[in-house]
Amino acid sequence: MKFIHRLGYYLGGFGIGLILLMFFLNGKDASCDYSPNARTTKNISSKPFQYSDNAIKFIAKQSLDSTVVINLVKFGSVDFSKSKTKIDSCKVYLIENSYKERDLELMVKNCDSIVTLLDINYTDI
Repeated sequence: MKFIHRLGYYLGGFGIGLILLMFFLNGKDASCDYSPNARTTKNISSKPFQYSDNAIKFIAKQSLDSTVVINLVKFGSVDFSKSKTKIDSCKVYLIENSYKERDLELMVKNCDSIVTLLDINYTDI
């Protein structure tokens, strides 16, 4: 059998396999969150939020919405060097993101069943 025929059979089978895979995974909540940042932000954003007094004051002063805060956490990047991840109970993470072209830092306390936004501030440049 010629190489071109073998290549045709291979590509045909590969294409059918991709179509079947897309058919079976369509509609499922399949994701590829393997990096530590993606796993942490996904874990945090899947829990109900609670706000500290400092966070409530900042959110009211800047007129932020709760969906904005959740999106800041969900699409932010975790600074593990400034986070407290060695704690046994609730870990505290520093999440950095930007909103309206200004950099923000969010201090989030991640417990088993609830997330508390401890502090949110603009970073000074």
